[in-house]
Amino acid sequence: MRSVKFAGIILFLATAAAHGQTRELSTSGQLMDRIAAVVNEGVVLKSEVDQQIERISEQLRAQGTRLPPRNVLRQQVLERLVFEQLQLQRAERMGMKIPEETLNAEVSRVAERNQITLDELPAKLREQGISYADFRESLRKEMITSYLQQREVMGSIAITPREVDQYLARQEASVADEDFDVSHILLSMPEAATPEESQAVETRARDLYEQAKGGADFAQLAVTYSNAQTALEGGSLGWRKGQELPGFIARLVADMEPGDVAEPMRTPSGFHIVKLNDRRGSEDQVMVHQVHARHILVRPTALQDDETVRQKLAALRQRILDGEDFAGLAQSTSEDPGSSAKGGDLGWMEEGGFVPEFDKMLATLNEGDLSEPFRTQFGWHIAQLLGRRVQDVTEEKRRQQAFAAIQASKADETLELWRRRMRDEAYVEYKM
Repeated sequence: MRSVKFAGIILFLATAAAHGQTRELSTSGQLMDRIAAVVNEGVVLKSEVDQQIERISEQLRAQGTRLPPRNVLRQQVLERLVFEQLQLQRAERMGMKIPEETLNAEVSRVAERNQITLDELPAKLREQGISYADFRESLRKEMITSYLQQREVMGSIAITPREVDQYLARQEASVADEDFDVSHILLSMPEAATPEESQAVETRARDLYEQAKGGADFAQLAVTYSNAQTALEGGSLGWRKGQELPGFIARLVADMEPGDVAEPMRTPSGFHIVKLNDRRGSEDQVMVHQVHARHILVRPTALQDDETVRQKLAALRQRILDGEDFAGLAQSTSEDPGSSAKGGDLGWMEEGGFVPEFDKMLATLNEGDLSEPFRTQFGWHIAQLLGRRVQDVTEEKRRQQAFAAIQASKADETLELWRRRMRDEAYVEYKM
């Protein structure tokens, strides 16, 4: 019941193609479209090319970008439409379809993002010269190609846990935006120190380092021996960004763990002993509200209309209230393949992670409550709230972000190779 998001879908005011009069009159006076390209068993029409050219031209003008020659733009647009046709054909061969309820839900979300109601959407589209039917078809194609790319391209990108670990390690090594709690001791030397004087200071620094490493109170050592201005604060520099630390300290702490003491380092001002008290990432701790729920899903069919399904779930609800096992009924009756084998258990999810109707229903329940039957784009449900909690997901979020970053870094090249291979295997004949 997780909500689906499509990276390729943007607001309809920028994406939907306007209806253009780009067809020609036949000898009988009827409008006839021309074929721009034959793509395997399908075609790209001249009207599609012209519509895309006009839309892209408007976008480029709005950005203040000088338009390329018309023939160059036409060829670029035609190639894009050929690739779209290849993807749609491949998706059809694989049996990929967008159910009407899924398309309807995405149409509703587009309206919501544009801060209008679903009923207002057709009129708003007409103001842009776009028919509602064309808009739905454009959105359907976008969803299918997004699904296809997720399955064939993004799904083929292998990312190992080691790659994620290495990525995070590289991030940690870049300390500019990381926060550090550092203390330090400075044993200063005269500018023109003799070799003997330098050796004496180095020997003392080494002795203090061994004491600190052995567990001596670092703050006390700093108060006693440090020549730095922070001596009376126990050598504490407080919490600072990595980029705010002196360069040599930033380089030291990058490879240190909290509690570590670095070996003495000489600079023109003397010998420094650095202790890392603590470190934290630039992002704050991420705490999220989560819900744990289970459900039973039944979908309407040609033989079972909405009311029939609702009554069926109402009867199941009553059986559960009378003492029957929810998990057992879910395993035998639920039509959600992802959760039925687990007794309908949906696991812990962040609040707002389900489709809107499901989230709204859970928000009305107390722990242990069983909902009345309710409808979502997937069908009819009864849901039970098993618990709520606030969870620290900082590390999980960091790893998710690292995974997404690695995937994105590989995606462009992988997508291009996939596109090139699909294009090479296709029959394409240009007609204009």
